[in-house]
Order: sequence, then structure tokens, then C-alpha cells
Amino acid sequence: MSRLEIILTAILTLSVALNVGLIYYLRIVLRTLLSFSEEMDDLQEMISSFSNHLGAVYEMQTFYGEPVLASLLEHANSFNEYIGTFEYIYTLTEDEDGEEGNLLDDNDEETQEENQT
Repeated sequence: MSRLEIILTAILTLSVALNVGLIYYLRIVLRTLLSFSEEMDDLQEMISSFSNHLGAVYEMQTFYGEPVLASLLEHANSFNEYIGTFEYIYTLTEDEDGEEGNLLDDNDEETQEENQT
């Protein structure tokens, strides 16, 4: 082997190893991002539920007009709106039909089906 072939082989090996490492790292980062997206969706649902519940309590005759509850309700609604600004993050795991799905799991299923055939 000539010196040029040795250098090119070393560069090719290094490139392949680097690409495999980057693909592995990308997969880990995507799983983390999708997990975070699902958690943000759950958080948004919890805050929305809390806000609705607080609104229902505030509307009860016993508590209607209570300034502390009114302030708490306003704060809960503003916090819910603020979390809504991050909708682009927690909608990453939703399909167009509104059903939740995991992109990596879909790819894993396709790979398993290909291996079976």
C-alpha cells in the first residue's frame, strides 16, 4: 500500500467512526427532546386543569368575589397563557390527527418489520 492509500483509509475510518458517533448522539438528543416535549404537554394540561378548577371554585356562591381567589385565578390564567407560548415544544410528539406518537418508536417498528421479512 502506498502512503496515500494509508492516509485515505485512515481518514475514511475516522469519518465513518465520527458519523456513527454523531448518529448515536443525535438519537439520544432526540429521545431527550421528545421526552421533554411530552412532559411539557403534561405540565400544560395540569396547569389548564388547575386554572379551570380554580375558576369553578371562584364561581361558587361561598367564594364569589373573594379578592384573594380572584388574584389567584388571574395568576393561574396568565401562567397558563405563558406556558401556551411553548406550544411548539410540546406539540412535537403529536401527529397531525392530534394523536400522540413517538417518532423513534415508529422508526424502531419499521426496522423490526424489515428484519422479519
